[in-house]
Amino acid sequence: MNSNKMKTAVWAVPLALLCAGTSARAAGTTVNLTAPDSLKTLKVPEPAALMTIVKDRKAAITLGKALFWDMQVGSDGVQACASCHFHAGADSRSKNEVNPGGDNAFQLVPGPNSTVAGANFPFHRLADRDDRLSSILADSSDVMGSQGVFQGDFVGFIRGLAEEIGNTSPDAVFHVGANNTRRVTGRQAPSVINAAFNYNNFWDGRANFIFNGNNPFGDSDVNARVFSDDGTGALKAVAVHLENSSLASQAVGPPGSGTEMSLNNRTFPDIGKKLLSLRPLGKQMVHASDSVLGTLVRKNARWTRPGLDTTYTEMVKAAFRSQYWNVNSQVVSFDAGGAHLVSRPAANLASNQYTQMEANFSLFFGLAVQMYEDTLISDDSPFDRFQEGDTSALSRSAQEGLNLFLTPADPAFAGGSCFNCHFGPEFSKATVSNVGRVNFTGDLPEQIIERMDMNDGHGATYDSGFYNIGVRPTEEDLGRGGADPFGYPLSFTARALMLQNGTKLPFPNPANICGDGKTQPCPMNRVAIDGTFKTPSLRNVELTGPYFHNGGQATLMQVVDFYTRGGDFHEHNIANLDSDIDRIDGMNEVGKQHIVDFLLSLTDERVRWEKAPFDHPELLVPNGSPGDSASVSCGTASTCRLRSGGAHLQPERLCNRRRKGVPGADGRRARLEEG
Repeated sequence: MNSNKMKTAVWAVPLALLCAGTSARAAGTTVNLTAPDSLKTLKVPEPAALMTIVKDRKAAITLGKALFWDMQVGSDGVQACASCHFHAGADSRSKNEVNPGGDNAFQLVPGPNSTVAGANFPFHRLADRDDRLSSILADSSDVMGSQGVFQGDFVGFIRGLAEEIGNTSPDAVFHVGANNTRRVTGRQAPSVINAAFNYNNFWDGRANFIFNGNNPFGDSDVNARVFSDDGTGALKAVAVHLENSSLASQAVGPPGSGTEMSLNNRTFPDIGKKLLSLRPLGKQMVHASDSVLGTLVRKNARWTRPGLDTTYTEMVKAAFRSQYWNVNSQVVSFDAGGAHLVSRPAANLASNQYTQMEANFSLFFGLAVQMYEDTLISDDSPFDRFQEGDTSALSRSAQEGLNLFLTPADPAFAGGSCFNCHFGPEFSKATVSNVGRVNFTGDLPEQIIERMDMNDGHGATYDSGFYNIGVRPTEEDLGRGGADPFGYPLSFTARALMLQNGTKLPFPNPANICGDGKTQPCPMNRVAIDGTFKTPSLRNVELTGPYFHNGGQATLMQVVDFYTRGGDFHEHNIANLDSDIDRIDGMNEVGKQHIVDFLLSLTDERVRWEKAPFDHPELLVPNGSPGDSASVSCGTASTCRLRSGGAHLQPERLCNRRRKGVPGADGRRARLEEG
């Protein structure tokens, strides 16, 4: 937000509200005209050129759902995209979920494979939870992340088998004794539900608004190419540049991550080659009433069998235009010099040779998963119904909380300007609807680069929707202030500064304007991007804890306490700190509960009970290794690798609810498994 927007927000709130504080008053019985509209009023953004690549929308969504939930995507044959996004689109596990942070020293728990308890939260604990300057009782730079795969290097795979061949070696951090444990990410897993509205994804926004068909980094990778029929039956390498596609950019990141889903050095063509030899969801049951996959369930006269009654080859052909998969006369080989187009040999392909469909699998994977996730819109919460005219949808307390949520920051009142960052029907400013669409620089959003006064009183430019709120010291995690693998800043603001200083970029950058309808350049003498993170949506926030990029707050009340005291590292981060982060002197326990009750009203019950479109196939979710941080019992000498056909240990959680009327609810469990 910039200073002009802050002033506008103040005037948008009725005077009576500014005088209300947290005192009890008659709750509104009509639509709150100062609040955002129902999410039903927003259309999911999509690329203008999408259907030049996609042939059939429904088929692409079906493919995307299968790929998102398929455990065979992971190198271990267990780790799916959904493994870290199975609970309201996020991750609710507590065992083996701690990353030790940049110092690689565990502080919160004894070590890997530990179980985090409620007493560990918040990670920064104070004698007075409303006073950030009170005595510090405990502090940890550890992060509540998501467990992924065991450390190892990719060697290859056997066609028809999901578990790949890899070389393992001792993991320097994630091990108990001589046994490796599953590695853990360095940030908390954001929800994929409603992520379709974000203009960039991941906490640091590295999943670019532009999808290049290969990886998360958009136009930064100037060499990214896919392979198309040139019209004569031969292959040609072509660039892909699809706007409004940060979900596709995001989708192709984790499958190649040596922490999240993959053995090191596995490529997306390798993933494609393996999956095209496997039955979709071949290790998982799918219910006949699944809202997307039900018609593809395998059945005979007596029982339902795992997997779908189709192949990934047929699913790709049904979803995508033929020029991206129909060339059989040539193959693509990859080496240190890049991609090479060669005639298809008569014998079997070498390990570094790929069919067109295999070579383009990142394109298919990214767009199909994006189109599936575009359907995961939770627009039927009590708040939505209230804004649509159902005056009984919100309790009195929730309505009071909504009013406080909309109240500007002022020492005399209980407002905290929450809405300045959690803006619009999405309750986030890091969205396409907030930053705009096409402008005169091309097809990148405008108003991404903005200026406002920081908490130290001095103006700076920053990326709209990304804020430093004092969760942890800035230097622990630069967030949006980091760089991509090609050496370019993630931040559009930092890139604009490079342009101002005479450095040419091989791709377009958003216009350096201050927003609010003004066209003059933002002064670039100072940028404030270090330690900033994407503003997450607050929808379904009841279900998506722990909170913040480090997962350091366990409950919504702890989050409200955090904002009441003005953050945890306010003074330390002040040069980059958002100007709205300060102590809320007028807040009391009654007001806090009102805000929590309002946040609870943002839950869509379809998400809670996994009703369509939030239904899903069976999923086996890893939950650490058998044992604890002191010792583990393993099926093999060097690792605790969960193998298909291995023991199912201590099922702990039902993710496919045994409830009538819930599509896909056959009682088969998305198990939390140790291994």
